[in-house]
Amino acid sequence: MTPQEMEHRIVRYGDLQPCKTAFIDAHTPGSDQKENFTIIGGGVSESPDQHVHIGIPHGFNIGAAGQPPKCRNSLHSHRTAEVFFVLKGRWRFFWGRHGDAGEVVLEEGDIFNIPTGIFRGFENIGTDYGMIMAILGGDDAGGGVIWAPQVITDATDHGLVLGENGKLYDSKKGQSLPDGVSPMPLLTDAELKTYPEPKASDVIPGYVARYWDLMAMADKDPVNVIGENGLLRDKPGFEVALMNRASASEAMHAHDHPSVLMPMRGHWRVNWEGGSATLAPGDTMSVPAGLMHNAVPSMTGEASLYHVVATGDPAGATWTG
Repeated sequence: MTPQEMEHRIVRYGDLQPCKTAFIDAHTPGSDQKENFTIIGGGVSESPDQHVHIGIPHGFNIGAAGQPPKCRNSLHSHRTAEVFFVLKGRWRFFWGRHGDAGEVVLEEGDIFNIPTGIFRGFENIGTDYGMIMAILGGDDAGGGVIWAPQVITDATDHGLVLGENGKLYDSKKGQSLPDGVSPMPLLTDAELKTYPEPKASDVIPGYVARYWDLMAMADKDPVNVIGENGLLRDKPGFEVALMNRASASEAMHAHDHPSVLMPMRGHWRVNWEGGSATLAPGDTMSVPAGLMHNAVPSMTGEASLYHVVATGDPAGATWTG
């Protein structure tokens, strides 16, 4: 593969195109300053304005959320896996029907394999613009977002209506539901009772990994963070590993499924049969299945990189209770 061909599979942090109207809470005070990014795959955006950087199916989706301080992402759920790692800032993740069942604060580099089937939200509690990178299970990311009822109700008060077709309509732009399209129905009380409300003490040990713990464990080989045999044991349809300077290898290798390289710290030189490229924190690189390649730090200093590879497993539920 030529460098020109591979460049189309690299999304630079500085080239990310945000969408500020991606979801139903785009006008709701406290959530109206967030930016959403769809990097690989179709994502779960409800807006036609969302730009997709790489549409090639990988077996998972890669996205990101950028938010200024005190900006919140409203309570929602997914049918497949949702994994976040903090690229910039300090973030509070919370969950439960009303967001009060449990919470955890993540620092830069920390990773959270959020259990499916529970309502979750997050907010930037740092002092500067923050960025979290996301991995969503499946090529269709589970068919969209399931919102807590109050989120839909609040959004209606601020001019946004979600149709049962999964699309947003903005009354501030003169839009209304098309003929034959009803509003997205609110979850019933019976349906809401099927959403677990686990305590933080039940969630954090098996679903959160701290960056500096991972850096220590990756002193010889990359540490398998999420996977069937990972530190956070799960089969969400992909595996996530972290490598650093000590565990990076110049040995060329390939995967049976597409993989993605996402630097956390430092600059990384990726070499493949046909060329090479340098990645910086926040960049995302898609590596085709079967392509021999390696990734090694190209400068001195702290260096770490998250590696995601599809497994072909269905992106099933992660919360086991």
